[in-house]
Amino acid sequence: MSAFRSAVITFPGSNCDRDMAVAVEQVCGGEVLRVWHGDAALPDRLDFIALPGGFSYGDYLRSGAMAARSPIMQAVVEAAGRGVPVLGVCNGFQVLTESGLLPGALLRNAGMNFVCREVALTVENNQSLFTAGYSAGQQITIPVAHHDGNYFADAETLDRLEGEGRVAFRYAEQVNGSARQIAGVLNAAGNVLGMMPHPERMIEPAHGGSDGRALFENLVRGLVTA
Repeated sequence: MSAFRSAVITFPGSNCDRDMAVAVEQVCGGEVLRVWHGDAALPDRLDFIALPGGFSYGDYLRSGAMAARSPIMQAVVEAAGRGVPVLGVCNGFQVLTESGLLPGALLRNAGMNFVCREVALTVENNQSLFTAGYSAGQQITIPVAHHDGNYFADAETLDRLEGEGRVAFRYAEQVNGSARQIAGVLNAAGNVLGMMPHPERMIEPAHGGSDGRALFENLVRGLVTA
């Protein structure tokens, strides 16, 4: 495999794009390209695409709704359809649901409070490209920082996600009112992951822990052995 090549998308209001780029560069190596939301095309030969956290377009309409209509998102949807791994964190998760790459929606937190703290997660599925570096049932600690992280889907969709093993992470405690305490979900093909917690903020001891590091490490490992 040639050098790992990834892209981090920046929307107006993104505030974790640099954090994500630094994490990917430190853990995955290779070239990390910064892509503006208004671009119509992605760079050639990407191994990974990240949609970072923040408040795209100020969340003025609905979290992620305007970003999902940005020109670059058509290219992201097409890349995901070709099998390129796509990770959406926090606001990026909201964009993934609004663009139709993942089912469900992210609503206002129960209690209407902004939640900003470290939370315990349980790894529900360790068979995906993103989660194979963890053990099934492993408990990890990752920080959250969101006001609209309450994952919602109808009962039929939730049952399908559970039955197909597409719940990647679950909160080990009540955090924001998410249905079935879901913290992260995969698409049917397993190459798109949306999660509210921020793994890029937990990749080295200086961050207070490194439980997010395995997610990025396994991207490279999985693509090399694919």
